[in-house]
Amino acid sequence: MKLQDAFFNWLQMHIVSQARPDDEAAKETLDFFALILREDHRVSHMEIVDESDRMKIHIAYEQESIKSKQSFDREAAEKLLDDINSNPIYNNQ
Repeated sequence: MKLQDAFFNWLQMHIVSQARPDDEAAKETLDFFALILREDHRVSHMEIVDESDRMKIHIAYEQESIKSKQSFDREAAEKLLDDINSNPIYNNQ
């Protein structure tokens, strides 16, 4: 899996996990993508930064001791949560 794809998947699951803290499947999936980032891409210290940006979500991280940043379209990153929330079978919690 490419680094950018792993980050985007991690970000989507991070958003879902934050919004649905009791959703064990979301937590497990978030952990899975975090593992891919750590083991396959040697990424550490991931965190969402600059949350005031309404158009983008920014992730700061370290990769092999080099600090970097990835940015993703906010609407695209939040789409999975919107899809889950709009589907009644996922809202019995």
